[in-house]
Amino acid sequence: MSESKQDSAHEPDRTRGPASEGVGQGEQVAVARRAGLVAVGTLSSRVLGAVRDSVIAAYFTKGATDAWWAAFTIPNALRSLLAEGAVGSAFVPVFAEVRAKEGLERARQFYSGLVGVMLVILSAVTLVGMVATRGIVTLYSAGFQHDAAKFDTTVTLTRIVFPYIFFMGVAALGMGVLNAMKRFFVPAVAPGLLNVPMIAAPWVFVPLAIAFGLPPVISLAFGALVGGLLQVIAQFPALKSIGMLNIPRFAFSDPYVRKALRLMAPLLIGLGIYQVNLILSRQMLSYLPEGATSYFNYGSRMVDIPQGVFALALASATLPSLAAMRNRGEHAEVKKLFGYALRLSLFVAVPATALLVVLAAPTCTVLYARGEFGILEVHETARSLVWQAGGIWAVASVRMVVPMFYAYNDTKTPVLCSTINLIVFGSVSLLLMKPMQHAGIAVGLTAGNTAHLLAAVLLLRRKSGRLGLKTVAVSLLRILISAAAMSAAAYGVARLADWERGGNNLLNIAVYVAALVVSAVVYFAVARVLRSPEVSELLAALRRRRTPR
Repeated sequence: MSESKQDSAHEPDRTRGPASEGVGQGEQVAVARRAGLVAVGTLSSRVLGAVRDSVIAAYFTKGATDAWWAAFTIPNALRSLLAEGAVGSAFVPVFAEVRAKEGLERARQFYSGLVGVMLVILSAVTLVGMVATRGIVTLYSAGFQHDAAKFDTTVTLTRIVFPYIFFMGVAALGMGVLNAMKRFFVPAVAPGLLNVPMIAAPWVFVPLAIAFGLPPVISLAFGALVGGLLQVIAQFPALKSIGMLNIPRFAFSDPYVRKALRLMAPLLIGLGIYQVNLILSRQMLSYLPEGATSYFNYGSRMVDIPQGVFALALASATLPSLAAMRNRGEHAEVKKLFGYALRLSLFVAVPATALLVVLAAPTCTVLYARGEFGILEVHETARSLVWQAGGIWAVASVRMVVPMFYAYNDTKTPVLCSTINLIVFGSVSLLLMKPMQHAGIAVGLTAGNTAHLLAAVLLLRRKSGRLGLKTVAVSLLRILISAAAMSAAAYGVARLADWERGGNNLLNIAVYVAALVVSAVVYFAVARVLRSPEVSELLAALRRRRTPR
């Protein structure tokens, strides 16, 4: 009959005592399976995103892409915080609490009420953004004003694409409830739909932009809006299957809705801090020579692939379990699951960091070196990628630490950590932007994320006591040795190509693929020899995935 009965069959009751260790191991395997499912969906989205960026880089000039990335940064930043931050992090723990205390039907009412309130908020934000676009663009990219045409194009792009925030806010609510009900695949796959109309934009929407007398790059804004709508629609069948596709109701008086909004308030302050961080980086980039904004954003997009494919997937899969365990008072199990998730995250993030640093130029060549994107652009983007990739491990770890605070309904401490991130990022970036230009801002980004992680770990330990990080440290040593061997292998294979021949050269493509394959084989082989527990844990999750139930 009901979803609750099905869930109870898959999520056995946990009790303290001798049996808890085995139960904890079962939860760890379940989290790994869910994370793998999310990773598969997210990987498809990131691959489409890489294709999208390759098309944009090849088709449009640096000046046009500078304007596009500056414009898209504004709604896309709010999307990131809504989908991966405020809504999800505040909603999931409250939903778990309502369901545990008052049942699934009451949880459905809470969700419907929160959707109604958020629709009003999102509509207001969208309208304000579309009216005040010129001021917002000045706030983010005042340096573009030295080129009137570029600034006006950025304003037009921003105004057209701003409703993307509304679509992404609605999608974030659907993503939150699907994750809370442990339906992870659709929320992971849906974001990829954004990329499909944007990939088609040069051929489908450029003629439309020209027909309206607009610059061709405006076609990307049209594609983003269509993609945003597709992401919302794609969630409807999954929401209907769990009984959550109900008519929204404005239920501000609902105590649980108020609680979720109260938890969001500090996160919105954190959003403000993040926006200051983002504004500072975009302002600095806007005063640098043409192409700086594009180089920085292309580097960010490549860094997003490993962060999104597994780090975010693991964080999304872990938070519902942490919240449920916390509601049952299983604090020892919470710490055990946290340590497991952190180890698994580092097992993927550290080699991703090493690989993108070693293969920065080959990666930029294969993905972007065609059309308008030449050798100079490859070199400058690679500089940005090296320094941003250096912080992948820190960002991945932060995404494991922060859900611990959210599981305990603490949304204030992450704001403090974000503030520390901002201070370090701003100081380092301002110091290095003149001698290193856009690469100096990339250094500041990595320094800020590293400071964020250190602050979060120290404050979490003060809040909850020992976290079992000794086990994590031992695993990290094995991971570093494996990653070092992998990096040497990747560097050796990459030397077989002539990267100046560009991204369409078949030998370059073959060597790049071979470098990735050899790297993966060497990394897992060395990790296996060193008896890294993460290898067996991932294999156990895969075996359980294949075993019929």
